[in-house]
Amino acid sequence: MPKFDFPLEGVLRHRKHVEQEKQRDLARLQNDMRQAQDALRELSQTVQGNVSDVRDNRLLGRLDLGFLAAHRRYMAAVQRKGVAMVQRMNLLQRDIDQAQTALAEAAKQQKIMEKLREKQKDRWTADLERKEAADLDEVSMRMAAWNHDGTDAREPRTV
Repeated sequence: MPKFDFPLEGVLRHRKHVEQEKQRDLARLQNDMRQAQDALRELSQTVQGNVSDVRDNRLLGRLDLGFLAAHRRYMAAVQRKGVAMVQRMNLLQRDIDQAQTALAEAAKQQKIMEKLREKQKDRWTADLERKEAADLDEVSMRMAAWNHDGTDAREPRTV
């Protein structure tokens, strides 16, 4: 049986490769976002622990104003770091949205090529079946003619 040959197979392979690349890019960005969220969560827990420590241990008895000033500077620095992390996460989210859009487009382009391949293969199969049916019809007509007049269907008839 003949084999189906899709003339745009290279384009289909390329589009599959592009889609896989977009999936990897999106996964990388999502991983970066998870890491940023984890770092922000860790920073928040550190701040809460530090505030609790100051509240429970440093505000009793004689106050050390130098320590409180240093703690205030530390908290301001941590707040700036937190704001920078949130800004980075916002940029990452924008990149993730763009990567999702690019992935959807790549998947759409690949699906278009797959549909074209399916249609061409269906058309090829239908043509093949039609040719086989025509061949079978010819064979059956020859056999019928041979059975009818007793001559060999492979030999030409003389009238």
